Amino acid sequence: MNTGLNRRLFLKRTALAAGAVSAANLFPVPNLLAARGPSDKLNCALIGCGGRAMTHLNEIVARAGQNLVAIADPEEKRHAEVQRWLKGKEQDPAKLRIFTDYRKLFDETGKQIDTIFIASPNHHHALPSLIAMQMGINVFCEKPVCHDIAEGRRMRAMALQSKVATQMGNQGHAEEGYRRLCEYIWAGAIGKVTETHSWTNRCNGGVGPRPPVQPVPTGLHWEEWIGPSPYRDFHSDLHPHSWHGWFDFGNGSIGNMGCHVLDGVYWALKIEHPTSIEVEYIRGGSKERYPTGSRIRWDCPARGDMPPVKVYWYEGLNATTTEAPYGNLRMARGDARNLPPLLLELRKQYPEEELDGGDSGTLYVGEKGVIYTATYGDKMHIVPWAKMRETPEPPRTLPRPKNIFTDFIEACRAGRNDTAVSFDYGTRLTEFAVLGNLAQQAGEGKKVEWDGPNMNVTNMPELNRWVKPEYRPGWRV
Repeated sequence: MNTGLNRRLFLKRTALAAGAVSAANLFPVPNLLAARGPSDKLNCALIGCGGRAMTHLNEIVARAGQNLVAIADPEEKRHAEVQRWLKGKEQDPAKLRIFTDYRKLFDETGKQIDTIFIASPNHHHALPSLIAMQMGINVFCEKPVCHDIAEGRRMRAMALQSKVATQMGNQGHAEEGYRRLCEYIWAGAIGKVTETHSWTNRCNGGVGPRPPVQPVPTGLHWEEWIGPSPYRDFHSDLHPHSWHGWFDFGNGSIGNMGCHVLDGVYWALKIEHPTSIEVEYIRGGSKERYPTGSRIRWDCPARGDMPPVKVYWYEGLNATTTEAPYGNLRMARGDARNLPPLLLELRKQYPEEELDGGDSGTLYVGEKGVIYTATYGDKMHIVPWAKMRETPEPPRTLPRPKNIFTDFIEACRAGRNDTAVSFDYGTRLTEFAVLGNLAQQAGEGKKVEWDGPNMNVTNMPELNRWVKPEYRPGWRV
């Protein structure tokens, strides 16, 4: 990192220190004043070291050649995995600072950290992001960027105040498909869009009561894993991946895939706040778990010259119970209620088209035609391809960033905050997606009326506890 960047970071921290409070009342204000020493590389820390974190390691260390100085994960075996991975990467694993609690990571190494990468479960996204931004540290956080709506709004406000670089891990937003989609829709290629249909085969929900209590696995620091969420004893069907299906920790299939699949809908159609959200069909779930399949509708008002639009979401296409009676259903085989009828019609009409019905995708229904995109915006085309070839190509008006990690790292090094998926956009998209969770909690056929500007469910106030939940002492956001 050059000394010009050090100077900008120092001035940024000095400005923040005048008005910022220590994160969660855990960290002293002097950490905000720390300037970085001269270096050619960013000093990076990683929170959450399993699963998606390996992609982070490959991108920030192996590919971009930055320094990994600290990690935090409540499971000790993950520490050893990262250390083994670092061997042969021109970094000494013995020098890596290791923590089971990211609050201590910030307290002890915050002065040395330029950038934090967060790949933890959803309920641990907001707090470390807020701490980092308060300390003037750049933040890359996996999608969904927050667990609930109030968190997202606080993160957006803090990003605006801190002016650090922020990025939500939503790779499709930086790629060609969704950018071309926006250009085609904004040019009127299919006329005004009045409805969309998005689907995924992910089934991050469950059935049955909470499984019996079990001993905490050796090396897993359970208090740190629970973090800000309501305490519960350890049980199966939760760690390391099935937390997605529980209200207290994840956001179901929408949280897992909505920020990818609904990105084009939210962006191209310039959506702000829906007026209502309703589950039209639901399968499985419980008072604590997300459903194993559902069909959800967002009703969005007119925006400028764009007409009102109905946004549909179908999830859980191919589910089978993997372990009864506490199984987390991952795959609802043959359930037509979880596939858009229009998709089935188009696949029959155009059998040669690449219209995947078994993964994820979206159909955009306009006055003059239909556009299809796959999970991350790829395979974008007007259906059928013959019509796409006959349609004049609109000009390329949107910038084409490099891949999402390179885009973020370059912004950090240059002291910029104009990343491809900054928290300003990422928190808005996440809010739109997880409004579907409120509808799932309301139940089938119960329309949730949403006052977006005031962040309030107006007709079922009991749902507002999920808009802004309470956190455990010591972990308050």
